[in-house]
Amino acid sequence: MTAYDDLPPYLLGFPGPLRDQLVAAVLSGAKTSTTGLVACYEADGEPLPEPGARSLLVDSAERGVAVVEVTAVQVLRLSDVGLQHALDEGEGFTSVAEWRTAHEEFWHSDPMREVLGDPAFTVDDDTLVTAERIRVTDRLV
Repeated sequence: MTAYDDLPPYLLGFPGPLRDQLVAAVLSGAKTSTTGLVACYEADGEPLPEPGARSLLVDSAERGVAVVEVTAVQVLRLSDVGLQHALDEGEGFTSVAEWRTAHEEFWHSDPMREVLGDPAFTVDDDTLVTAERIRVTDRLV
């Protein structure tokens, strides 16, 4: 047992290539922001993230690779997400439109719709999202 075993998992995407890419971006320092659907927190019965919250960043093998701390959270309409947030996601986006297209593909995917319990779920300009800023406090790998 380690000092980190009682931290909640910090899950980016679903296990597989996307999660591996996102975890690598966090570990490299390129990814300092992330976006979640408020509807996803509601579907899971989970509270929204709060500044100061620490979690165990988990890779596709379900292995804890780092401790991340939420440094800031904004709840905003999807249409209000700005360029700096999109750039700070560390995925190579060069515009908000590019960022939004990639996120809509993920949010409209079958696995995400299954998590949400809505096979027809779609986002629009008024969809509420969390814009989180994160930092790595401890690397475990």
